Amino acid sequence: MSEMEVTKEASAAHALDDVIWNALTGKQSRFAVGSERALRFAPSVAPFTAMVDTSPASFDALLELIDEHGPVTLATMGEIDPDVRFSIIRRAPLLQMVWQGDLAPSTTLEYVKLDERDVPEMLALTAATQPGPFGPRTIELGDYLGIRKEGKLAAMAGERMKIDGYTEVSAVCVDPAFRGQGLAAGLMKRLIKAICARRETPFLHVLASNHGALAIYRTMGFVERRKLHLVGLQRAQG
Repeated sequence: MSEMEVTKEASAAHALDDVIWNALTGKQSRFAVGSERALRFAPSVAPFTAMVDTSPASFDALLELIDEHGPVTLATMGEIDPDVRFSIIRRAPLLQMVWQGDLAPSTTLEYVKLDERDVPEMLALTAATQPGPFGPRTIELGDYLGIRKEGKLAAMAGERMKIDGYTEVSAVCVDPAFRGQGLAAGLMKRLIKAICARRETPFLHVLASNHGALAIYRTMGFVERRKLHLVGLQRAQG
């Protein structure tokens, strides 16, 4: 085992503690760009990025990634303090939640599996509802389900980061015109059932300030595992 691997193992006792790094070096390595010190998803897939540690060399590698591929987003156990070469776009507390509920009985919810032909509508829906980053190739990360009403994509939810034994539920959103009908919850139940059928555990991330979503997720059986620190970075101007 290399010195770098030892450092990562010591700093992240559970695979979900460093889920971005573990996804990019594991099941989703085909989407990774970067170096042994800093990796990110390809920009058209997602902005999520991770460093092997917080050494100056790793921040150098992170800056190279930003210069080549644009701004990045990290989710870390402790707050990071980048040097003056970086500009902080945002900071926010993030909650990581793991599903520990009971499988709900099957519903009669009519849904479709979304594919590349649906990406323009998916981009429009996520742009309007802001469930989190969603790019032209995010759909490649996992299965995405949608509900169509009145000829348009009314709701969607899907799978994002994957590591051994865990799959993230993400991009849960509903067109404002169709809220209050249980569409998001119905799609999430379908995803949870599919993930559990693979003997994996569903998990998700939610901003600590999003109290409405938190209440829904708790009702569905998600419990808070730990608090993370979300930070968006770009190169400082000037």
